[in-house]
Amino acid sequence: MSSSTELPVLKLSSKLPDVGSSIFYEMTRLAQQHQAINLGQGFPGFQPDARLVQAVHQAMLDGHNQYAPMAGVPALREELSRLCERKNGRRYEPETEITITSGATEALYAVISAVVWPEDEVIVFDPAYESYVPAIRANGGQPVHIPLSYPDYRIDWNKVKRLITSKTRAIILNNPHNPSGQLLDAADIEALRSITRDSDMLIISDEVYEHIVFNGQPHLSMAQYDDLAARSFVIGSLGKTLHTTGWKIGYCMAPAALTQELRRFHQQIVFAVSTPMQVGTAAYLASQPTLAQDLKTLFGQKRDRFNRLMKGSRLKPIPSQGSYFHLYSFRELEGLSALSDVEFCRQLISQHGVAAIPISVFYRDQEDQKVIRLCFAKEDAVLDAAAERLCAV
Repeated sequence: MSSSTELPVLKLSSKLPDVGSSIFYEMTRLAQQHQAINLGQGFPGFQPDARLVQAVHQAMLDGHNQYAPMAGVPALREELSRLCERKNGRRYEPETEITITSGATEALYAVISAVVWPEDEVIVFDPAYESYVPAIRANGGQPVHIPLSYPDYRIDWNKVKRLITSKTRAIILNNPHNPSGQLLDAADIEALRSITRDSDMLIISDEVYEHIVFNGQPHLSMAQYDDLAARSFVIGSLGKTLHTTGWKIGYCMAPAALTQELRRFHQQIVFAVSTPMQVGTAAYLASQPTLAQDLKTLFGQKRDRFNRLMKGSRLKPIPSQGSYFHLYSFRELEGLSALSDVEFCRQLISQHGVAAIPISVFYRDQEDQKVIRLCFAKEDAVLDAAAERLCAV
């Protein structure tokens, strides 16, 4: 065929016409362009434990380089079962109730694909992680958005009750919540139990920051309650827990009947996850009985350091109870509060050399509360430099 031949232009009808380049891509690109400190993207700015890297390397040397079992390396599922039992008092059966996934995002997509049918409704709380709604819509479901309001970002359970219908298939919870850093408390759990009692509603519980909680507050997992665990997919992330987001290792724990449906889709999406990383991670977890407490200490110190450094800033902090994010409001900044949060973040990069994420992008209606999200999972020197720049705003 001649190289000058013009090929026909094929037209596709998009299933997700509203999904474009993410705000993370834009802010990272601008940060690189202006050589700004990137506190926007949610990943640790430091290396994982060298012992973990060595364990993965050893797994490669030992020949663990072919496909893993579809559900995950048994040793890793067993370690996750033990970790959950220590933290939540519930033992999930490794063979039938725990699945290793390609990151928590794949777990979310596989779960939603498994349980959401066309016209099913799924309750989503805004601001929401950007992967929830596209997965619901791609499977023919209808997201039902319930906004969380500035400044406390608490769930209005009366509003939830009013919006539940015969079509409500599931409710997605994120605890600790990204981006607000809020935790579910005992009252939230009781409200959830009341709402789901005597129903067939499912719970998709995104708990990727489960070990990163502060001020002695407990993380209340769905796994801790018999009635909630029976209807819940509990999703976690070893990438978040072990500072290895690029390895994309997540997991989902659920009763056997729910897990069976999840695995039908998991095997079609990726089939299996990196073998040496699973083997090495299993060996590492077996040697780290205090991992959960160590994470609380590490990120608690990071959060407190950043808070101290930011006391000289005109940005107003919104307390973070968990995750490695902190929200700040600029609504009281004279001359800047007229900007949208997206415009403010662009200006923050170009004029002050710090990248943040605007919260409006996590709302269906792009609700602008004049709030930005900053990630404090960075080296101390980076936090010091970023805070100095932010205090000059």
